[in-house]
Amino acid sequence: MTINALLPFYRWELALHIIAFTAWMAALFYLPRLYVYHGQIPAGSTESARFKVMERRLLKQISNPAMIATWVLGILLVLTPGAVDWHAGWWWTKLIAVFLMSGFHGACSKWRKNFLNDANTKPERFYRIANEVPTVLLVIIVIAVVVVR
Repeated sequence: MTINALLPFYRWELALHIIAFTAWMAALFYLPRLYVYHGQIPAGSTESARFKVMERRLLKQISNPAMIATWVLGILLVLTPGAVDWHAGWWWTKLIAVFLMSGFHGACSKWRKNFLNDANTKPERFYRIANEVPTVLLVIIVIAVVVVR
């Protein structure tokens, strides 16, 4: 199903989708890095309180709105005539990667709550490795859209 009324706005939808996705990626690159540093300091310390504020603001004020905007604009693009070839493999690859990115976003939110409650049980190395997940997914998404398409 497509909505012909969206066709004149295609380029704006696409531009805003890319902007929202870029903001979302920036937040997902930085949030696990904050967890790496937060995991190095004692729970209950002044520094820990500062990290809690930084993590909350990054997640609530940047990452969550950017993810929502990415999804809303992506859905509008899907509803725009000619934007998606449902039989093309790139589309399904991108969709799966975006679902995985959303799952990673949810994991980051859970990890933030653990730090907030001084209940982090994961080592610094875990967050260093987790910090690479958004990069891998970004590479998959960009190659699917730009090269495979």
